Amino acid sequence: MQTDNRLLDDLARVATGAIGTLQGVRGEVENRLRDQFERVLANMDMVTREEFDAVKAMAAAARTENEALRTRLEALEASLAKKPAKAKAKAKPAE
Repeated sequence: MQTDNRLLDDLARVATGAIGTLQGVRGEVENRLRDQFERVLANMDMVTREEFDAVKAMAAAARTENEALRTRLEALEASLAKKPAKAKAKAKPAE
C-alpha cells in the first residue's frame, strides 16, 4: 500500500512539474507570437488606436467647423439677396 501511495505521490509531483513547465512554455509561445504579430503589423504601416482616435477627433472638429461656416455663408448670401442691387456707377460724360 505504501508503495502505491509513494508511486502516486511521485506521479503527482511529476505531473505538477510538467504542468508548470507547460504553462511556462505556453507563456513563452504567447509572448513570441505577440511580438511577431506586432512586427508584422508594424511592417504593414497600420496606425495605432491612439493615432486613429486623434484623427477621428480632428475630423469631427473639422466637420463641425464646416457646418458652422456653411450656416454663416448661407446667412450672408440671404442678407445679400435681400439688399437691392445698387445702380452701376454713372457713365462718364462724353467729351
